[in-house]
Amino acid sequence: MALDRIGIFGGTFDPVHRGHLLVARAALEEAGLDRLFFIPASRSPFKESQQPSAGKDRVRWLRLALAGESRYEIDERELDRGGISYAIDTVHAYQKQFPDAQLCYLIGADHLEKLHQWRDAPKLASVLEFLVVPRPGEVEKPIPAPFRGTFLSGFPCSIAASTIRKRVRSGQSIGELVPSFVEQDIVNRGIYL
Repeated sequence: MALDRIGIFGGTFDPVHRGHLLVARAALEEAGLDRLFFIPASRSPFKESQQPSAGKDRVRWLRLALAGESRYEIDERELDRGGISYAIDTVHAYQKQFPDAQLCYLIGADHLEKLHQWRDAPKLASVLEFLVVPRPGEVEKPIPAPFRGTFLSGFPCSIAASTIRKRVRSGQSIGELVPSFVEQDIVNRGIYL
């Protein structure tokens, strides 16, 4: 019997945007994932000085963006835990919850050079397969040893959440960058202003 392949997609999702959704779709299709968990971080260890939007807002946007998608789930454990979100803590929890599953962790190619800086990196290298999403126009770099993984072809798309936040602050449209229900919620509630 084949092991379930479970994808872990961590990030601040501030806000979730079409690039995130395209990455998720590529992971399901190319890596043969059975389920994919979106895990909004409480705070990123690499962006400690940046305070993300309220967790309840980021979860609401994920719910709006993922409505009707049966293989996507939202996991709030890092928000519930609070503080800095470390992948290793979440991976340990997933190992206990899904002891017979093969765990895959989605990252952008820009994170490859920092993998050695992740907390308990050797343990992550031994238990995970990384699914790496290349950035459009960037040269593909190899996955550094001892980490292992696969590059996804995906849907080349370069959208940054920081750009979306800046566009909202300057009164510009974000309609093509985020799902319509997410855009409506951000605009109607004056988020990022």
